[in-house]
Amino acid sequence: MKTSKFSDSQILAILKQAEAGTPVPGLCREHGMSSATFYKWRAKFGGMDASMMARLKELEAENSRLKKMYAEERLKAEILKEAIEKKLVKPSRRRELAQKAVHDKAIPIAFACALFGLSESCYRYQAKLSGENAVIADWLQRLTSTHRSWGFGLCYYFLRNVKRYRWNHKRVYRIYRELELNLRIKPKKRLKRDKPDALAVPEAINECWSMDFMHDQLEDGRSIRLLNVIDDYNREGLAIEVDFSLPAERVVRTLEQIIEWRGKPKQIRSDNGPEYISAVLAAWAEKHDVELKFIQPGNPQQNAYVERYNRTVRYEWLSQYLWNSIAEVQEHATQWLWFYNNERPNTAIGGVPPKQKLALVA
Repeated sequence: MKTSKFSDSQILAILKQAEAGTPVPGLCREHGMSSATFYKWRAKFGGMDASMMARLKELEAENSRLKKMYAEERLKAEILKEAIEKKLVKPSRRRELAQKAVHDKAIPIAFACALFGLSESCYRYQAKLSGENAVIADWLQRLTSTHRSWGFGLCYYFLRNVKRYRWNHKRVYRIYRELELNLRIKPKKRLKRDKPDALAVPEAINECWSMDFMHDQLEDGRSIRLLNVIDDYNREGLAIEVDFSLPAERVVRTLEQIIEWRGKPKQIRSDNGPEYISAVLAAWAEKHDVELKFIQPGNPQQNAYVERYNRTVRYEWLSQYLWNSIAEVQEHATQWLWFYNNERPNTAIGGVPPKQKLALVA
């Protein structure tokens, strides 16, 4: 508001001179003001003293402040009403709405930032890594479409430890959530049981192997069996043998093939299946000085390493397809076993593939 060059006491003195009989044109010439200003003063301050004039100006200033406050609150209400149906959780979304309000409502930036809970630096921030975000999104979509059972952890470990990208896990997870790639986790009703003793972790390769059987069916309904053998030290898959029947002789033949390139283990852990407790396997183990460790009946958790490996085999490829023949299953098993050992991150050994753990130890 424009400030008058005359003080309150000067205005009162001029009005008193006019009441005393001084002509208005003379007063205007004497004090350098227009006649319109004089009549405005007389209509507004006529009959007042200095205290009443000061009080009137205070009330005018208060009224002006309240009008400004009301206008601001009304403007806030209008802006928030437009944004009330949109989620304002992320700073990027609040920045977009603040910029829109500044553009459409012509309000100051500071006012918009206070309204949406932003700092001015956040308001002026320009994204610099949107190109990299597109690369991350492309990788995540390809990984989850190729490996449908992978969650965020395996995707991140693959990008970090296998492909050697140094992206922060919070950034990758934010994009993973924005793409809505989260796996649905079905809650399980867990029974309260005594916690079993933890399995011993071998300190070197060939200290202890684990083996177990799996069952599945071909497309024509015929049952097939899979023999899985792993090294407990680095969870490396040593063999996947597939056939309609896998007697003890086939188990022995598979173990001898592994020993030719891997070396002999000190122990082999298994359940009490007929193929494992047969005289053929016992004679072979005694001949090669290999200890056979059998778990207690009905306690598969005592062979947890290979049981967890079986679940990976089941969900990542065995249950994903319909199989026509044994040869098709065996070919896919061979390809997947190479991928599992060389490229698939394993969370149990620090998010690296089994072969990479051997390289790190070496």
